Amino acid sequence: MSAMEPVRMGNHTTVTEFILLGLGRGAGFQTVPFMIFLVIYMITVLGNTILVLIITANSQLHTPMYFFLMNLSLLDLSYSSVIAPRAMASGAAGSKAISYSGCATQFFFFAFFLTTEAFFLAVMAYDRYTAICNPLRYPVAMSKWVCVQLVVGSYIGGCVNAMVQTGFTFTLNYCGSNEIDHFFCDGPPLISLSCSDTYVNNLVMFTLCGLIIAITSLVVLISYIYIISTILRIRSAEGRHRAFSTCTSHIVAVTLFYGTTAFMYAQPTWLSSLYQRKAVSVFYTLFIPMLNPLIYSLRNKDVKNALRRTMGKKCLRK
Repeated sequence: MSAMEPVRMGNHTTVTEFILLGLGRGAGFQTVPFMIFLVIYMITVLGNTILVLIITANSQLHTPMYFFLMNLSLLDLSYSSVIAPRAMASGAAGSKAISYSGCATQFFFFAFFLTTEAFFLAVMAYDRYTAICNPLRYPVAMSKWVCVQLVVGSYIGGCVNAMVQTGFTFTLNYCGSNEIDHFFCDGPPLISLSCSDTYVNNLVMFTLCGLIIAITSLVVLISYIYIISTILRIRSAEGRHRAFSTCTSHIVAVTLFYGTTAFMYAQPTWLSSLYQRKAVSVFYTLFIPMLNPLIYSLRNKDVKNALRRTMGKKCLRK
């Protein structure tokens, strides 16, 4: 028996590896997805790395807002790196097989980083609420120790959800087809392959993901209700514009992230087709990590000025 074959246990076959079908089933589909993934991933790595380096190198950006933004960039790098390189390897080598343990590992880390990002976006909204609505309390309310606690708490929340989701998904019996109609190991397509009763798994995924998205998005919504109310009471137009400009990038990022993840995970799997889920997952696994550095830097004068200073120093050294 070859390593590529399932193991036969009694009257049924136990899956030891999965086949990731990717964006298409035929060999002709391999080149285009590989090139798309490669270009997007290179831009993602470059953009997020530059943003992290700029924030680290400029003391003017050593504030809570940019501390969270730097961690958001690191998260974007992490969860896109969990998906894109493996998908590109499948396209380049033509081998779409992934081991059972490799699939579980990819699923865990993707769920971990994605959930942590949801908590991070809520934390960033709370940071903006405190800065605009309670500026006098801001240095105490968002002290360095508080910021570290919020970051660590976000990672803990992401880890707990990832462990629960991975545990429930990979304790299912996979005894039939091992072809995942997706380009990475994700919950809905994995659950659809199982020959077990998946009612509890669907319920757990829907409940946990729904709660996380609902709670974090509610934090964001309430924060921005107070923020907008406070901004409207500012008398000068310049003051209102300055206050609102610090929030617009975050609003765009939040809308993109929560809109796509809610479609994927905050509804029962039978309400949407795997094709729809695959199309949406391309957007939030590849495009959002690529777009976030652009969203936060193009409309941010502090980041653009820091980039100019950094480039100016390099030119002077030459």
